Amino acid sequence: MPAQTRPPGVAPADPESVLLPGHDVPLGRYTTVRRLLPQRARRMVGAWCFVDHFGPDDVGERPGMQVPPHPHTGLQTVTWLVEGEILHRDSLGNVQAIRPGHLNVMTSGHGIAHSEKSPPRRPGTMHGVQLWVALPDGARSGAPDFHHHPDLPQWRDGDLDVTLLVGELAGVRSPAVVHTPLLGAQLEPRGSAPVRVPLRHDFEHGLLVMSGSAEVDGLRLAPGALLYVPPGRRTLTVESARDARLLLLGGAPFEDPLVMWWNFVGRSHEEIVAASEDWAAGRRFGVVVDDPDPPLPVPTMPTVRLRARDRHGRLRD
Repeated sequence: MPAQTRPPGVAPADPESVLLPGHDVPLGRYTTVRRLLPQRARRMVGAWCFVDHFGPDDVGERPGMQVPPHPHTGLQTVTWLVEGEILHRDSLGNVQAIRPGHLNVMTSGHGIAHSEKSPPRRPGTMHGVQLWVALPDGARSGAPDFHHHPDLPQWRDGDLDVTLLVGELAGVRSPAVVHTPLLGAQLEPRGSAPVRVPLRHDFEHGLLVMSGSAEVDGLRLAPGALLYVPPGRRTLTVESARDARLLLLGGAPFEDPLVMWWNFVGRSHEEIVAASEDWAAGRRFGVVVDDPDPPLPVPTMPTVRLRARDRHGRLRD
């Protein structure tokens, strides 16, 4: 279990702030990611239900990311790079390179398939995050979609450079379409003085150090962990070196219990079984365009019934 934290300035009424350590997970044959969500102690931050941080990895002499065609249901994927290049292909016919400063948002709706691969000619370093957003009822059964955003809002607030990925911050709104109240922003302190980051008090938040290190309300953070902050806070005080890069996630607490298994987000065991059977039979998800690799097979289903859990990890059925 992660250690409970109470940095200076956090009131005793805020007992659930926790530092969540990541753990290494292989992604394809050649890439290892640090998985920060879901965890037993904290499954979600708003509708953010999956957080993978990868790199910085030297891919100059290695294949880099090589994830063959695979399916998704019930979620959005949000991909953000700070170094490198990844080529996205999907079953809607999209072929899109993602590079630093650009954002890919893929909405699975009732079903989509895609692949993610480092191209043959690429930068020597790969570093970024892939995030999943759980879709609410309505959106999760809708049509799939994909958008690439090469121009995101950026501004400087004192000694803090901000890039807004999704949602709204300081009165500025991202062009990325999401389906619940949500926030994603990259923060880069540019001075030695502490900076104050505004928060929506009705959101829960997570703060990830992607590079460098930082002190948040006096608590030292380094890459490889996620600081979870429950609703009620209006600001965070961040002090860091100039080379720090942080990712701030936030959102209104997502109350729908979820079943998450393999690449599927659903509400029941039966939904996951149906998605697995459809992928194995070549139904629903389509064929990823211009990708010669065979699709990933469905893993063996657990021998026990999959049960929905709420955002705290509690069983709900």
